Amino acid sequence: MTPLTAGNARVKEARRLSRRSVRSERRLFLADGPKAVEAALSRPGCVVELFTTPTGLALLPQSDDGDGGPPVHLVDDRAMAALSDAVSPAGVVAVCRHLDRPVDAVLDGASMVAICAEVRDPGNAGTIIRTADAAGADAVVLAGDAVDLHNPKTIRASVGSAFHLPIAQERDVVAAVAAARAGGLTVLAADGTGEIDLYRVGEIAPGPVAWLFGNEAWGLPAETAALADHRVRIPIHGRAESLNLATAAALCLYESARSRS
Repeated sequence: MTPLTAGNARVKEARRLSRRSVRSERRLFLADGPKAVEAALSRPGCVVELFTTPTGLALLPQSDDGDGGPPVHLVDDRAMAALSDAVSPAGVVAVCRHLDRPVDAVLDGASMVAICAEVRDPGNAGTIIRTADAAGADAVVLAGDAVDLHNPKTIRASVGSAFHLPIAQERDVVAAVAAARAGGLTVLAADGTGEIDLYRVGEIAPGPVAWLFGNEAWGLPAETAALADHRVRIPIHGRAESLNLATAAALCLYESARSRS
C-alpha cells in the first residue's frame, strides 16, 4: 500500500479538524498518539478512521473480535506531521466522534465530580481529567468559557482518561453548579481564602461532592465561589504563595476519595 501524502484529500479533510469550528460542526476530533488511540478504540463506536505511518502501525492494538475495526490509512511522515500537533508525532492519529454529553446525564448518580470553571489551558484541563479518572471521580464538567474538550492538547494531556469518564461542556457556570446541587451533590469551591480546611472535607461533606475549580490565572471570582455550599482552602505550610491548578485539583479530589474510603 502506497502511503497517503499531505496533499491527499482524505488527509486534508481530517486536518481541518484542528479547527474548533470544524470539530463542532462535524462532531468529530483528532486523537493523537498511541495512548489516546488505544483508549479511543476501547470505546465502542468512537473511532471513525485511523491514520498511521508504517512505524506507527506497530503501535496499534490488535483487534481479536474479528470485526475488522475502523478503516486504517497508511500515511507518510509529512502527512502525519500535518495531522498531529505534537513536536515529535508518534505516528498514529484517530478521527473520533465527540465525547461530550449533557451535563444532567453525566451528573446522574455521580458521587464525585470535578467542575472546571473557565479553565482555558488544555494541558491543565487534560491533567484534571486524568487526575479525576485516577481518583475515582464519576464525571468532569468543563464550564463557562473553558477550553474545548476535543482540543488535541486536552486529549493528549488526559493520556486516555478523556475516553474513560463521562464529560460535559456547559457554557454557563451557574447552570453547571445548579445541576450538581440538583443532583444531590454538595458543591465545594477550591478557594485559597476558604473558611474550611481541606482536611475537614470528610466532616462537612461525607456524601456526594462536586469540586469547583477556577481559572489558572485568577482562580474563582467571588461571585462564582459564592455559588458553592462551602469554600475550601488547601493549607500552605511553607513559604509558597499558592499551588498550581492541577496540583490543587489532585489534592482536593484525593482528599475526598480518602475521606470517603
